[in-house]
Amino acid sequence: MNEDRYIVFDQYLANEMSAEEKVNFEKQLSEDTELATAFEIFKELHLHLENKFGNEEGLNVFKKNLKSISKEHFKTKKPKVVAFKPWQYAIAASVAVLVGLFVFQNINPSFDDYNNPEMATFVERGDVNENLKLAQDAFNAKNYKTAIPHFEAILQERKSPEIQYFYAVSLLEENQFQKSETNLSELKSGTSVYKNKATWYLALSKLKQKDYDSCKAILQTIPDDYEDYDQVQQLLNELD
Repeated sequence: MNEDRYIVFDQYLANEMSAEEKVNFEKQLSEDTELATAFEIFKELHLHLENKFGNEEGLNVFKKNLKSISKEHFKTKKPKVVAFKPWQYAIAASVAVLVGLFVFQNINPSFDDYNNPEMATFVERGDVNENLKLAQDAFNAKNYKTAIPHFEAILQERKSPEIQYFYAVSLLEENQFQKSETNLSELKSGTSVYKNKATWYLALSKLKQKDYDSCKAILQTIPDDYEDYDQVQQLLNELD
């Protein structure tokens, strides 16, 4: 049953499996695409519940409500091998209901929804800086891994906010979060025209890491005269 599947998901996330059960479950995830997809959806919901009900009392009340919901929609049966907590059936049933209602729709906004890097246009006609041209072409082709070393070579010669910004975005695209955020934070603290753009991408870095609270806090520091403030407002609304 699907609800049994969700209970297993919850056990795994709660670290309640034995070492052997954990290995077997992870093997199933690697071999079963459908199972892996369902598990990712469950993790998103689990994270949402943790963020929504941060204290134990609130979470317990929520679980009690879920138990009532599950009785109306599902008939649960006792598992054959492992004894589960009563509220886990409620979560399983409710997840199934939510999946049916929202057709696998994400609970929280995603990085890809808001990641629209601008084109790099810092090479003018007649410019003979090879690294600059190679960095620009690789960035615009979304080949960020190739662009990064060219940006680093340029920054060793001369450090400019423009190059530092595109370098930081490239690092973020390659999930090099610490280096990206170091550069973005430096730009955020400066006075260049890239100050607000860097702040926006610093928020997107937190979004990509699913650190929704930090993302929201950073977004709230962006002034309303930022050129893409409508995107800031939209993301804030989705995070509420």
